[in-house]
Amino acid sequence: MVEHQLRMRGIDDKRILDAFAAVPRERFVPPRYQGEAYADRPVPIGHDQTISQPYIVALMVQELLPQPHHRVLDVGAGSGYQSAILARLVKCVHAVERLGVLAERARQTLAELGVTNVSVHTADGTLGLGDEAPFDGIICGAATPQVPQPWIDQLADGGRIVVPVGEMFSQSLVVLHKHGDRVRRRQICGVRFVKLIGEHGWPAP
Repeated sequence: MVEHQLRMRGIDDKRILDAFAAVPRERFVPPRYQGEAYADRPVPIGHDQTISQPYIVALMVQELLPQPHHRVLDVGAGSGYQSAILARLVKCVHAVERLGVLAERARQTLAELGVTNVSVHTADGTLGLGDEAPFDGIICGAATPQVPQPWIDQLADGGRIVVPVGEMFSQSLVVLHKHGDRVRRRQICGVRFVKLIGEHGWPAP
């Protein structure tokens, strides 16, 4: 996976490649899908959610420019896989997942793997996590029609947001970089993610 799906596609940060090599992806997928854990595609984790394609996770993490002293908000944490990757790259991760059953499963998996610098919160991720702000980076594993204003408000000066933005079935991966009162926006590539549901995202079905 690291050599063929990541390095050959331009993921060149050694710390990120080492993190992907160290985190056992099969621990974050249901037993029936463990044979597909390292496939070059998203894998279902139940409740109409997925664990994203390894390359897309790596691309998003690389665009976040994670540093060892950073505090990161991981929205739509799902299985906890992206949080486990980030845990090896930054000081601490606050992961937010709307679905309690997935949040609890993520907590359990991370604990079993000895990950101690990730806190999993069951909440509406579109609201951010004001009590823990500011964040050096905010990353989201689900698509939103617009970047939630609470995230921008909770982002530290110089911080980055990496999130899929767009319509229900087609989005663009977007990077926002905050400088004082200004926010620069850059589009990376086309993607397709599940919906981010919440007050500043898509309405609940």
